[in-house]
Amino acid sequence: MAWSQTDLDSIEAAIATGAKRVRYQTHEVEYQGISDMLRARDVIKAAIEPDSNSARTTVARFHRGFPCS
Repeated sequence: MAWSQTDLDSIEAAIATGAKRVRYQTHEVEYQGISDMLRARDVIKAAIEPDSNSARTTVARFHRGFPCS
């Protein structure tokens, strides 16, 4: 199943409200507890935001006080 931002929003809303049942695109899941929901959220997030854990660095270059291109 391909996850979507809507699926991520659904599970995050359920976590925030304390609901254990989440409706996804074509099915509904009832989780046993918050730890299961947090794991599922992490899986969904990793699937739709593959670069969310990678660090990015930006470096500005200057020569005699002026930006270089």
